[in-house]
Amino acid sequence: MSNIFSGGSHDLDLSNGATAVFIDVLMLAVSDLASEDWDFRFAALLTLQDQNVMGRGAVGFDLAEFDWGATERERARAKDFVLRATALAASGHRWSELGYHPPRVHDYLHRFTTMVESCTPPADSSAARGFPGPDEAAMASCVRHRVLSALPLWDGCFLCNRPHY
Repeated sequence: MSNIFSGGSHDLDLSNGATAVFIDVLMLAVSDLASEDWDFRFAALLTLQDQNVMGRGAVGFDLAEFDWGATERERARAKDFVLRATALAASGHRWSELGYHPPRVHDYLHRFTTMVESCTPPADSSAARGFPGPDEAAMASCVRHRVLSALPLWDGCFLCNRPHY
């Protein structure tokens, strides 16, 4: 099974392993950059991509289904946040904490950047499906790993919950 991330006229179709790598590096960057309510909602969306919790081959999202904000300024700021987080992830930010070298992740992040850049955030947020609301924002941080998580709903962050083989 694969997981599909869509935006604009682009798709990022990733295997389960590739999805885990893609989300891991994004989550490290998002956790360090998040400062506004929307950022923490995006972090919550990323926590929902954890296949150890949600199931393998059962995750993904479409940028057109995000609640990007009510005003043009809010939408531009949200899009800029995703692009900054993706660029920070691509820089290798905190990869040493993963315990593995993330293969081919630069390609995934480059393709995701292209998706986000080509996406025109819809002005009407009524199409938003599956994007966490303000009450579902990932405001908790794992003390051990300094990563935003779905605490207290889940036992810890993605680094705490990763399987040990």
